[in-house]
Amino acid sequence: MKKNPAPLIISFEFYPPKTQEGLEILKRSSSLLNQVSPDYFSVTFGAGGSTREGTIDMVKWLGREANTPVAPHLSCIGFNRAALTDILHQYKALGVKRVIALRGDLPSGMGSIGEFKYASELVTLIREETGDYFHIEVAAYPECHPQAKNAHSDVINLKRKFAAGANSAITQYFFNPDAYFYFLDECAKQHIFNPIVPGIMPVMHFNKLMRFSEACGAEIPRWLSKRLEAYGDDVESIRQYGMEVVYHLCQRLMAGGAPGLHFYTLNHAELCMQIIQQLDVRQMHMKEVTG
Repeated sequence: MKKNPAPLIISFEFYPPKTQEGLEILKRSSSLLNQVSPDYFSVTFGAGGSTREGTIDMVKWLGREANTPVAPHLSCIGFNRAALTDILHQYKALGVKRVIALRGDLPSGMGSIGEFKYASELVTLIREETGDYFHIEVAAYPECHPQAKNAHSDVINLKRKFAAGANSAITQYFFNPDAYFYFLDECAKQHIFNPIVPGIMPVMHFNKLMRFSEACGAEIPRWLSKRLEAYGDDVESIRQYGMEVVYHLCQRLMAGGAPGLHFYTLNHAELCMQIIQQLDVRQMHMKEVTG
């Protein structure tokens, strides 16, 4: 008897809500997603640390209310070493074991980017200040970071982050599985074999998806955008068709050996839950097989 390979890493991303209504939505969503025993919840960190306190408060709240580890985002733009070190020590005191280290975006009106320009420098700082205490996730871009010179330099930048001490990566979302698999091939050519977990974006609203994608450089295939556009204001049809597309995307990724799935929830759980339940990933990977 032998067991299947390691179970998929399943994780869900939330952002700190700004209103009481948003907080209630988050509470319902985290409670629902907790039922599938995710490996962790991640919590975003606004540009220049604009949600710093909200992120820390949310980490505390999830730590109390959810039986799930929490992985806060940490971006270095706009911060000095002392401020970043202070945040890391706060997370250690809260029992956080995983952080997502990002460069971050410079918010409009900010005069200084701080001491650090690159995520690899943040990874180095985390290792210098906390040793091997944290599991460090970094970002990867199968369709190329919008500010990268080219696809090759983007892979080299990821290599720098791993060389600095990162353990694994989460990708920007995408809808073309070939982009992910070709990206892994390019990483292998650079001797990058760390786990790279694909980011998954459930389709809830067409216009919002187009805005997000334009801002972050994620490509919406023409066949997908035209089909979603044809539904007009029929939100339910958009969600149902989007769920079918994302479900098949996840199937392809799992069949191709992806180490996990990281869902960008936008603080809403229903579509993520439906996809997870259809994939049946937890039960699938707990079974034993003969060999």
